[in-house]
Amino acid sequence: MALRSGGHRGPGLPGIHGPKLTRNRRHELGSSFQDGGEHYHRVRPGYPADSAEWLVPAGARTAADIGAGTGKFTALLLERGLQTAAVDPSEDMLAQLRKDYPAATALLGTAEATGLADSAFDVVSVAQAWHWCDPLLASTELARILGPGGILGLVWNQLDTSVPWVHRLSRIMHAGDVHKADFRPVVGPEFAGLESHLSPWEDPLYPEDIMELTKSRSYYLRANEATRAKVIANLQWYLFEHLGHGPSDIIRLPYVTQSWRARKA
Repeated sequence: MALRSGGHRGPGLPGIHGPKLTRNRRHELGSSFQDGGEHYHRVRPGYPADSAEWLVPAGARTAADIGAGTGKFTALLLERGLQTAAVDPSEDMLAQLRKDYPAATALLGTAEATGLADSAFDVVSVAQAWHWCDPLLASTELARILGPGGILGLVWNQLDTSVPWVHRLSRIMHAGDVHKADFRPVVGPEFAGLESHLSPWEDPLYPEDIMELTKSRSYYLRANEATRAKVIANLQWYLFEHLGHGPSDIIRLPYVTQSWRARKA
């Protein structure tokens, strides 16, 4: 599989689309994830197998996982026997990915500039990362590396805030990844037939795991020490005093994984 093409390099940090976010602000938020790959991999949830089963078309042989991070979704592509390239702008994240998933080809790059060859892939996934991208520039780039009729898949793990205690937890954690029934991602005109699929599941965690999960989020990473201490104190009160959990209790944290797929037009 040819992985690189000569004219599409230049890894730079991806951006969050949306009119209220300047390019400098996107850079600031994105840089929150430049370090701590081992911690991120340990505390962030994986993805349900159902999301990849729905996303990957029959007969697919090659995949690119863009914004791959430490390889949480890359793992599902490899399990399905796909020859997989994993692209991320953070060398720290990729170092963890290479350690845990050596079968993947890990490369620095972004959704807007992957450095991958034209028409090289049957499916391209972007898991928990499309909101960091410029959706129109990224659509053009990902259509370039997909073969005819190739599939673009966008995946999000989202806290199921229809459950009241999870809704309050998400507010304390300052979690942005919550399920919104009316959400629809922006994709460029290179793709058609956008459709979605929901995979409800639960992640079993100790209270300490939930606190460590909070520490992996951009809000916490960018906060000063006083704000960080306040977040953790509020979490401890909520989990131990208000909800009545003990340190050794297993808490089944409800998620909804929302997957979107579109075919290269």
